[in-house]
Amino acid sequence: MALYAFGLNHKTATVSLREQVAFSPDALIDAARALQAMQGVNETAIVSTCNRTEIYCHGDQGLSDALLLWWADFHNIPVSTLSDVIYRHENNEAVRHLMRVASGLDSLVLGEPQILGQAKQAYASARAANTLGTVLDRLFQQSFSVAKRVRTETEIGASAVSVAYAAVNLAKHIFGSLEQSRVLLVGAGETIELVAQHLKEQGAGQMMVANRTVARALEVADKFQAEAITLSQVPEHMPSADIVISSTAAPLPIIGTGMVSEALVRRKQAPMLLIDLAVPRDIEAQVEELDGAYLYTVDDLQGIVEQNVASRKEAAEEAELIIADQVDVFEGWLRGQSAVDTIRSYRHLAEETRDELLERALKNLQGGGAPEQVLNELAYKLTNRLIHAPTRALTDAGQAGEMDKLNLIRDVLGLDLIKHG
Repeated sequence: MALYAFGLNHKTATVSLREQVAFSPDALIDAARALQAMQGVNETAIVSTCNRTEIYCHGDQGLSDALLLWWADFHNIPVSTLSDVIYRHENNEAVRHLMRVASGLDSLVLGEPQILGQAKQAYASARAANTLGTVLDRLFQQSFSVAKRVRTETEIGASAVSVAYAAVNLAKHIFGSLEQSRVLLVGAGETIELVAQHLKEQGAGQMMVANRTVARALEVADKFQAEAITLSQVPEHMPSADIVISSTAAPLPIIGTGMVSEALVRRKQAPMLLIDLAVPRDIEAQVEELDGAYLYTVDDLQGIVEQNVASRKEAAEEAELIIADQVDVFEGWLRGQSAVDTIRSYRHLAEETRDELLERALKNLQGGGAPEQVLNELAYKLTNRLIHAPTRALTDAGQAGEMDKLNLIRDVLGLDLIKHG
């Protein structure tokens, strides 16, 4: 038996190809069942996100090419389209890969936590499809535990590694809690939307979104229960803002020194944090000279991000050590499973022998056989049946001169314990 992990991600394939071979949430359960129906496949789980699609299987040896062909056929694309861009891992490397993925070590943003939730969704889908067995169930559960250890025992997620997240972290560092802070977001592009998402996650409850077109401002505001305003309304709303974060495509500054100065007067000099994420700048540089105004630019935040990326890389090295240890733990458990299966088979054989001979003895008793004779016959036949295979193995090892094998069988049968007991 073997474990397989194969797939593609943001490092190996283009967005257009990733879209072609992804599994939609609606198709995920049917796809997992179809894959499990393949000959030699015992268990399956599929992880499919915007940045990666990966298939995990437990089954017979030598399935790798067949699994790849199934994937290509499922999406009706040539197998050659996939073969050049996928990665394949087997056994321990498959285990290591899932643990690294769940821990955020293989993500576009090192250490990002979203992938853990996506892996848990994949696990839930596989359970719903009834395609998980003992091995993959254990692998996913252990990978989730590893990811939790990585986040609690290392600094992998402690530092912001995107400008948007760094901006929100800076605001939280200055204001402590963001629940009572009022935030004015200027712009409604991808960066501002990401900032709004991070603000919401950090508990910010009062947000305004200002944009040149009100329709786009409303679109972003509705996602985060914020208020939408136009750019022309910014001066009248700025005095109520504790935090201003701006990112537009304007060629010239849209927030001037006079606007901020007047807002500070109306705020009675209560401090205001202004973060300019735009290039070229949205906020005039002279604003930082105003008392009570604290201005940070994208360059200021980029320096923080670079330091934090270095910090996360150090944490990732610690995480790799945790994962290496847990790969060994899983390998030990997997080896133990083969012993469990053997023990189960051996016990089943012994119980079948017992039941057969016991049934025969009971029939003899019911037929009027002498109890002592029936019991003696049962004991004799049961002993002979149970020692037949070990006796044959001992004889063959002795005749072949295989002393190591002979000693191993003696040890398994406990003969040395009897001799020295």
